[in-house]
Amino acid sequence: MIIRIKKDGEDTNEWAIIELQGDLESRTNQSLNDQFIGDLHYTKTGTPILIVGHHILYGKEVSLDKPFAVLEKIHYNENDQVVDKSMSDSRTRTEYTVRAIVKKKLVFRVRPKPIIANVPKMV
Repeated sequence: MIIRIKKDGEDTNEWAIIELQGDLESRTNQSLNDQFIGDLHYTKTGTPILIVGHHILYGKEVSLDKPFAVLEKIHYNENDQVVDKSMSDSRTRTEYTVRAIVKKKLVFRVRPKPIIANVPKMV
């Protein structure tokens, strides 16, 4: 079996993996797939900061020993038209396209710190 892997003509994006220690749960116990969980920022010195709700996490950037490729699986029919995977059969061919390369990960190992607003004292 031949599996074709091709790269788009444009520059390949570079992504990073975010590694968190512990569990990330929602208050309603719903799945976090495709959900917004927080904001990622960098300090002037390049330290990654992740803000999740009312908590802040400080991390570090680590290079991976072996990079990963993010692939997209595409099915084509006999006329080289893209078809839905549910319609793929023995007459379709499959190609994988490189969408991104993952060369680094952002590691957040420390406990999150609460973000406390400066509330003025009442006199």
